[in-house]
Amino acid sequence: MAIGTSLLTITPAHPAFAAEVSGVDLTRPLDDTTFDRIALALDDYSVLVFHGQALSDEQQMAISERWGRPETTVRTLGGEDRLGAHIVDLSNTDAEGKLMGWDDRRMLYQSGNQLWHSDSSFKPVPAHSSALSARVIPPEGGETEFASMRVAYESLPEDLRRQVDGKIVVHSFGFSRSLIDPGIGTEIGRDYPPVRHALVRANPRNGRKSLYIGSHAWYIEGLGLDESRMLILKLLEHSVRPDRVYRHRWQVGDLVMWDNRCVLHRGRLWDSARHQRVMHRTTVAGDCPTADPAYL
Repeated sequence: MAIGTSLLTITPAHPAFAAEVSGVDLTRPLDDTTFDRIALALDDYSVLVFHGQALSDEQQMAISERWGRPETTVRTLGGEDRLGAHIVDLSNTDAEGKLMGWDDRRMLYQSGNQLWHSDSSFKPVPAHSSALSARVIPPEGGETEFASMRVAYESLPEDLRRQVDGKIVVHSFGFSRSLIDPGIGTEIGRDYPPVRHALVRANPRNGRKSLYIGSHAWYIEGLGLDESRMLILKLLEHSVRPDRVYRHRWQVGDLVMWDNRCVLHRGRLWDSARHQRVMHRTTVAGDCPTADPAYL
């Protein structure tokens, strides 16, 4: 039975974006009115934080499925798909439950998550949104940071805005992982060829525009590689200024949802050789290629 609540409260968590949502129990089915309020808040705030949600994987999947079709997890040496096709296992424990330090090649691959990125921007149809559930957290470190690419676009100087409007950027999983390790980049690149995306995207509900870059963004069509890299790095530096970043310090039971269409995120280091960090992620698939003229 669907459960409603009149106690739903949405409180800004950052001056520019992100909000905490209270007064809702996500372990129980949501009625349509409550879901619509949460969906509107995700469009408005881009990042939503829910505390005290002791979710099973099935319950977490049900929440994401309210937004759309679940995305299939990639299969790589990181072993993210070991919980199934639609639950991403982001942890530093192996199949036997043993800790993996950063010297383990599987953790070296996962260290790519510490680069600013948007989930699945290396796919022809990139992700709509993600939800990350904290199951086990270290005593310190391991935070997740978020940067609003709408704020980044809206604050661009006019000359930079003219340079990015209408442009196409090529994203590559192989390129981003080559920043961590050339061998891993070559391996990933064989399975995930480069894809084209709009450099500036608009939310179809409210029309607000955002930059679409991150670690997977390789080069911009129509520019030389060096010029592309300089511009992408300049845009990234502009986007992740400290005052434009929300840092989430995890508590067990937190669920954080974010809009991959207009938010970059990255994980932060912790002592992986001594402490577990177990996070489960569900991701909602997008609905079309971003380079379609209707989405520019």
